Amino acid sequence: MLVLAIDTSTPAVTAGIVAVDQAELTTRGDRVTVDARAHGELITPHALAAAEAAGVTLRDLDAIVCGVGPGPFTGLRAGMATAAALSHALGIPAYPVCSLDAIAADVVKTESPFLVLTDARRREVYWAAYDAAGARVDGPNVQRPAEVETTVRVAAGDGALLYAEAVGVTPIEPRFPSPAGLVSAARAALLSGAAPEPLTPLYLRRPDAVEPTGRKRVTAP
Repeated sequence: MLVLAIDTSTPAVTAGIVAVDQAELTTRGDRVTVDARAHGELITPHALAAAEAAGVTLRDLDAIVCGVGPGPFTGLRAGMATAAALSHALGIPAYPVCSLDAIAADVVKTESPFLVLTDARRREVYWAAYDAAGARVDGPNVQRPAEVETTVRVAAGDGALLYAEAVGVTPIEPRFPSPAGLVSAARAALLSGAAPEPLTPLYLRRPDAVEPTGRKRVTAP
């Protein structure tokens, strides 16, 4: 099974072609650019370049996996809109995955639990907690770093690097979701052939832009 994995929930614009079967995952081609202002500009070219690097076309794909956050509104919707459009055009399913779970899937497992933290801007982090096997046990949440209550002392994600002292953790790899991590998070659903859940974004808070309120009545003095 050939899967296109895309994610724009972090500053990394990520796309990759991953071959998946019961035994293993193999990344055939990928493109990643860390640029928080280029999600909409780069995600489709990255998907096409990843397919070219893999020696396939988008018509060869069997499914799409898309990180649905949590993440900032503008960047996140670029990847999700692309996944939805390609799913419709190619007639293949698009599977949503929590982007924090995708990062967790790439953490080198030990006998200790860990956190995943990503930058939520506004001096906040998106975070989730995982047991030693990599299963999520709390979250996703959004909080100020100093308000994250945990006894866990290691964390992956770019938020762990930015706020290591405030949270009280030692940063570990990876910083961003990878194509293999995204597909790994959706692997059971992919191999079962189950119908995907809707592509629903995990914003966790309201966007910065809000609709204007009704006009105030003006009365003559």
